[in-house]
Amino acid sequence: MTPASATAPVVPPPRSTAAVGVRATARITAAVRGGGTVLPVLDGDGPFEFRRLRSRGAEARVCVVGAMSAPLGGDRLRIEAAVRRGAALHVTSAAATLALRGPTTAPATYDVHLSVADGAELRWLPKPLISAAGSNLRQSWTVDLAPTARLVLREELVLGRTDEPPGRVTTRLTVRRGGHVLLDQEADYGPGAPGWDGPAVLAHHRATGTLLIVEPDAEAAPPAARVLTDTAQDGLAVLAPLAGPAALITALAPDGLRLRHLLTAARTAHLSP
Repeated sequence: MTPASATAPVVPPPRSTAAVGVRATARITAAVRGGGTVLPVLDGDGPFEFRRLRSRGAEARVCVVGAMSAPLGGDRLRIEAAVRRGAALHVTSAAATLALRGPTTAPATYDVHLSVADGAELRWLPKPLISAAGSNLRQSWTVDLAPTARLVLREELVLGRTDEPPGRVTTRLTVRRGGHVLLDQEADYGPGAPGWDGPAVLAHHRATGTLLIVEPDAEAAPPAARVLTDTAQDGLAVLAPLAGPAALITALAPDGLRLRHLLTAARTAHLSP
């Protein structure tokens, strides 16, 4: 009697262990040549495309253009910019950065590393970051300044799109000048962050931002602390001198438009005598 043939169990193929999400590092280098600033390195990667804009005097200008939806959950994104001795660089972006839910629950990371040499100047003024519902982003800024470097750095965050709850976003800004820490601060907003929408943090506001100005020529006469606001409902901005030739402007507002207005007004107040 011939035994019945046995059916071998079906073994599923092993699940891929490949990392989920985009890995990308984009790089910019600005240097002096012929009395102006040139860009010997301008390498986009992943969602980052760089466009040269018309120069203004000796200053080179670059616009960051999003080539795909990012950051999404699981993405690992990084921008590195180096401004060499005596060069001047202005970086902006074509549109707001939108953090979205991704194919994984793992957080996305978005790291910006900036270095500015002696006698050089960097103005880093991107459009806002919008934290959409369900997103999870960890953003970091690391800035290394030489003692005579100049910097204007703006960071704007809008929590949620219109009529939408925000995602989770953690952001940290670390600035060193001449190898010493000038500023190191971290903020955590959105679902799961303790007290982020309480009266001690954002209260009813859904937009927040900072403007950091480092100007070595102002070391002998630091700015006075100021509060700028029309009403608390329209937002609030505070200009505070740092322990160095720098000022930090922090603002809260109901939306991104009023946030930009407050930051601009506070910067004008900083520049006025």
